[in-house]
Amino acid sequence: MNTQRDRSVYAAVLVYALIIGFSFLFVKFALTAASPLDTLAHRFTVSLVAASALVLTGRMKLTVRLRDIGAVLPLAMLYPTLFFTFQTFGLAYTSSSEAGIVQAMAPALTMILAAFVLKERPGLWQQLSVLLSVAGVVLIFAMKGASPESASLAGIGLIALSALSLAGYGVLTRKMAQSRSVSDITFMMSLIGFVAFNGAAVVRHMSQGTLPAFFQPFGNGLFALSIVYLGVFSSLASSFLSNYALARLEAYKMSAFNNVATLITILTGVVVLRESMTVYHVAGGAMIIAGVLGANFLRSGGTRTPKRKPKPRAATHPVAAPASAPAESARDAR
Repeated sequence: MNTQRDRSVYAAVLVYALIIGFSFLFVKFALTAASPLDTLAHRFTVSLVAASALVLTGRMKLTVRLRDIGAVLPLAMLYPTLFFTFQTFGLAYTSSSEAGIVQAMAPALTMILAAFVLKERPGLWQQLSVLLSVAGVVLIFAMKGASPESASLAGIGLIALSALSLAGYGVLTRKMAQSRSVSDITFMMSLIGFVAFNGAAVVRHMSQGTLPAFFQPFGNGLFALSIVYLGVFSSLASSFLSNYALARLEAYKMSAFNNVATLITILTGVVVLRESMTVYHVAGGAMIIAGVLGANFLRSGGTRTPKRKPKPRAATHPVAAPASAPAESARDAR
């Protein structure tokens, strides 16, 4: 990539990490007025409305056709559908600290999947850098009180599946973005998320006879503000930025920035919610930043075998070669 493109890609990734980092604060606010499933349904309703408005005003150009939905469906099922489903139910069985440790494995899983599917071969230093960023998140959450004794196997398994879904999304988007527009992928993700979560929420309310209560949370001003942020920024804008970056950046490099988002979430808790900051927060944060920088900017470290330049072909008729010089001189003289 040239310097200008490098800047635009990394600017997109940093804004993505910032949006995702703040999103957990707004999720907390939204969950005070609605269930997790209803929050997801309303979130993707707002996301689809915003995406549709961009399409109608000509700010988002779509080239997707009805027959293309099947091709994009596996990607949209991984993220947002399966990712948020596994994460929501996983958090019901395990603590946020334990979930944070397992979720931090996503960059390592992405690196492994990308090696098989995309044939991406990060160098030794880049591999160690990804693991360093993972270790930084693990350190922070482990010191916050996560313990194997209190962990639920079901909860850990569901969070692991959510991390795997995120890794699969990154790899599949990286592959698909080479042949499809970022706008098409982003719009289809919002559409399928809207259908999946609203369908599940409506069925749940109908079975419980509480359908009129589905829209009641919008009477809460903080909930409405949170849903607008989650729908427009955390779902639509972050998906567009992520898809844009994955079209131009290796999947494992992009995935490492998810741990930066985790760091921003922790800092947001310290600044906004007045949570305490300790030495292990600083140490873990330094490990995350160093790991992300190393994964993206360190050289391969010698694990790649450089391609040899092809040797020049030998002349087919070496004896006749000297005779060509007088012939050329004769033509020049004319």
